[in-house]
Amino acid sequence: MKIFFDEYKVNIEQNVVWGEMDAFQHVNNTVYFRYFENVRLEYFHRINLFDVMKIYGIGPVLASTQCRFKIPLTFPDKIHIGTKVFELGEDYYLMKYSIYSHQYEKIAAEGEGKIVSFSFAEKKKSKHPKQLYENILALEGEQILIK
Repeated sequence: MKIFFDEYKVNIEQNVVWGEMDAFQHVNNTVYFRYFENVRLEYFHRINLFDVMKIYGIGPVLASTQCRFKIPLTFPDKIHIGTKVFELGEDYYLMKYSIYSHQYEKIAAEGEGKIVSFSFAEKKKSKHPKQLYENILALEGEQILIK
């Protein structure tokens, strides 16, 4: 578990909910993407993305996402969901996600997402505002690949 916290500075804890399970008695595959979204929003709060978005009108759009399922999650369980930006370009960043199961004491799933900066006024991809770029770098430190 310590390795999980060392790798993911941004993480959240939540319970697996009974209603997330499907007819096969495990958490439905679509729910994992909601878990990723939950931690992604926590990341956005930590880098003050919503404040930057209000100033510049440039915000995040999820361009692609994927998940590798390792073990099935079931109710009841408590999970930690972690994320980090591991690659930062001038108009996109790549996030890694991981879900740790307390019941099984191991990683249940891992995923990635590509987020692009989008100008909502111009309706097109845009470079990151300088403040957002700096906020990501400040949070991640030297652990990030700059493209």
